[in-house]
Amino acid sequence: MHLTYFGANSWLLELGQKHILIDPWLVDSLIFGNMPWLFKGDKPPALDALPDQIDLILLSQGLEDHAHRPTLEKLDKTIPVVGSENAATVVKELGYTQVTALGFGQTFTLADQIEIRALPGAPIGPFLQENAYLIKQLESGTSLYYEPHGYPPDQLKDYAPIDVVISPVVTLELPLLGPIIQGHRTALQLAQWLQPQVFLPTAAGGGVEYEGVLDSLLNQVGSLEELRSQLAQHNLSTQVIDPQPKEALELNLTPQMA
Repeated sequence: MHLTYFGANSWLLELGQKHILIDPWLVDSLIFGNMPWLFKGDKPPALDALPDQIDLILLSQGLEDHAHRPTLEKLDKTIPVVGSENAATVVKELGYTQVTALGFGQTFTLADQIEIRALPGAPIGPFLQENAYLIKQLESGTSLYYEPHGYPPDQLKDYAPIDVVISPVVTLELPLLGPIIQGHRTALQLAQWLQPQVFLPTAAGGGVEYEGVLDSLLNQVGSLEELRSQLAQHNLSTQVIDPQPKEALELNLTPQMA
């Protein structure tokens, strides 16, 4: 397994011979609702590039920081896309021709090699819940769990052990509204449930610079160092890796017994 981090929530997963682009924000700025005064993110110029090979685009949410329209507009629209119902609506509007919307518990198989299972993810407001994903290479059994807001569902425990977890380790809170990302509250719990060999933080990283009213109000709680300390206190061997942007990370994993 190889993973390349592009900052924020964007990852390229190389599993076997397949390349899966996850929640890509790869070009231009990140702006919510065409309101840069409210929230705007910019990446270092070195990250402003598209991968050479993409076999599948995987979208956990339909919001701009997961289904980033400027990026999706530049990618080949014949690339298959798997996403939440909300994300599928976005890419269909952009002209993508092979779109699969997954509900909770549904699966998609890529080239008879990789199974992608949708699980409940982050709540977005009172009436919408987006996707988390369990990705498994069928031949080897190598597995990865991805959810970018820190909302692991109870049924996730049924799939343990999972080799790699990508989830936030910090909490980002807004006054009065509470957490929009709650990694500080759930990262240790995830490690206890899933016994992963590797834990990779997402959502807050990659040298991204943010500005705007929302950014000025956000309060961050937690850190990689704190999670490492918690894992040691609970005698968990999970390795927490701080990925460097745009550097392919090779993970040499040991087969685990389910």
